Amino acid sequence: MCGIFGIVSPDGKSLSRQLTHLFRLSESRGKEAAGIAIVRGDAITVLKESQSASQMMRRPGYRRLIADVEKLGTGPITAIGHSRLVTNGLDAIPGNNQPVVRETLVGIHNGIIVNDASLCKQFGIRRTADVDTEVLLALIEHFRRAGSDLPQATVQAFGQIEGTASVAIVSATDRRLMLATNNGSLYLWRNGVSEDAIYFASEAYILRQFLMRIGRSPQEIDRGMAAIKPGRLVCVDCDTCTVDMLDFDASIDVQPKHSALRPHRHIVNLADKLDPRRVALRRCTRCIMPETMPFISFDDAGVCNYCRTYQSHRPMGLETLRDLVAPYRKANGEPDCVVAVSGGRDSCYGLHVIKRELGLNPVAYTYDWGMITDLARRNQARLCGKLGIEHILVSADIRRKREYIRKNIEAWLKRPSLGMIPLFMAGDKQYFYYAEQTRNHLGVELSFLCENKLERAHFKSGFMGVNEGHNRVFDIGLGKKLALMFYYGKEYVINPRYINASLFDTIGAFYSSYFLDHPQLQLYEYAKWDEAELVRVLRNEYDWELDPETTLTWRIGDGTAPFYNYVYYTVAGFTENDALRSNQIREGVLERATALALVARENEPRWEAMRWYANTVGFSLNDALQTINSMPRLFDRAIDTPDLRFAEAMGT
Repeated sequence: MCGIFGIVSPDGKSLSRQLTHLFRLSESRGKEAAGIAIVRGDAITVLKESQSASQMMRRPGYRRLIADVEKLGTGPITAIGHSRLVTNGLDAIPGNNQPVVRETLVGIHNGIIVNDASLCKQFGIRRTADVDTEVLLALIEHFRRAGSDLPQATVQAFGQIEGTASVAIVSATDRRLMLATNNGSLYLWRNGVSEDAIYFASEAYILRQFLMRIGRSPQEIDRGMAAIKPGRLVCVDCDTCTVDMLDFDASIDVQPKHSALRPHRHIVNLADKLDPRRVALRRCTRCIMPETMPFISFDDAGVCNYCRTYQSHRPMGLETLRDLVAPYRKANGEPDCVVAVSGGRDSCYGLHVIKRELGLNPVAYTYDWGMITDLARRNQARLCGKLGIEHILVSADIRRKREYIRKNIEAWLKRPSLGMIPLFMAGDKQYFYYAEQTRNHLGVELSFLCENKLERAHFKSGFMGVNEGHNRVFDIGLGKKLALMFYYGKEYVINPRYINASLFDTIGAFYSSYFLDHPQLQLYEYAKWDEAELVRVLRNEYDWELDPETTLTWRIGDGTAPFYNYVYYTVAGFTENDALRSNQIREGVLERATALALVARENEPRWEAMRWYANTVGFSLNDALQTINSMPRLFDRAIDTPDLRFAEAMGT
């Protein structure tokens, strides 16, 4: 099980040496992740990493944090630490690692709470991560809001949980450390001498070894060692280093020994520096594209160049399209066109328009390259079944395609870059080739693509150093196509792992995207694309299925999108959703404030979808997330520099 430990000291002079010993001794209980919270002055500072304690302590961020604390001189200090053995929640997801921050509480936990899901339902707790510790802290906050003080609320929360829990909790509104256990996996040492430090750990052996290393005599160790018994709460005053012990079933009346509580502390979570949701990116004042968008620039009014050069899209209308397709319409009911259908909202709605409003007799065509989800297949079936449309599915060698994806992801993880992310989707580009092949086999002359101009993500090639402007990807000039070829060639030389079994498939994908003729009619060059109307029709007329994990209706049938959008969001602070919403603003169909609220929800990681993707392709999602989370952020290139808010909170 996990190792938890801590120090309550009248000063921080020996903090670095003591934490080093405690971290290394506690690492035997878990090496997947590590973290620390330091309470000093008017700040609680939290630092955690998805790596072992030994690795974390070598990181510049940890060394600088400890050095900054020790430079501040004398004064009470509390530090609580955690060395994690993963139980609930991927350790590569920062929110699952400890210390856990929930509202005004910062806590570490050893054990497993087995009824966390039912507690969330019972008390209306909205989780932000998978780890069960968050539920315990949320329960304590629930009881505090109901009028209990911190010790009372902690005891009440323990009365609700099932399983094991040994915890250490500090609060931004209470200057005491709560130590509690329901199974006895917690040991405390105090000398009994006024103004002497207090230490705790998950094991008596760890605590004894630590005390020996910092020079305590065997007699001192024996005299001060105490097991915190199951069902017992220990309140440690962080300012005076005094202790109160009480049983869970005792009357709770523990008051701080100092005369008055000092003002509330600030919780400074250093992980916030890596979270785009908490970083104030500069964004265009008209759309919502941020400063990390390739080739972006802002004028004096803060308006970006993409807004200034944007030309509004005006569909030519269904009447124009009816006249255009009239020569191809077959009166005998035989197929007269092919429509590429992915199962996504645009192609499904397009199939509806082509059949119901244009009166054509389409055949639906799908190229299954292994990343079409079951949800997408069910939605394809709904449309084709209700409309009475033949569905031709061309299947790739799915096992091999998924192997190609895995090989390219593994290569990418050795040298990750935003520019090479489109390689993950290279396997689907042959759908252009097979669309024409299907049309020829059916003996029809007309084919449709249902690609929406507003959903174009030009930043993908932008991260390769190529500015597409507002063109479709296959409409860019020869010079830019050659620039893309040069970029890929350079990356292949730098990272030869890309030269694998997928190489010829990737070359075929590049040819299909950029050099193959694309004679298909683009439906939304004629039909109006109205997101609300589109979703309304699909939901009401076809019972089109949504993904319960997200508010999105876009890309929910694409197995790759949740993963690559997580990478873009983590590193650049935006995704395809920001690009779509920005184009809607430029078209005058969406308010900027509404767009910002939408992407705040839409850019939330889709963990279940990413788990499906990793399991289907065959790579470790946890390992991949660790690599992604370690990539330099475009919005903060100095991740390892000291956090200025911590220094400010300390008064320096």
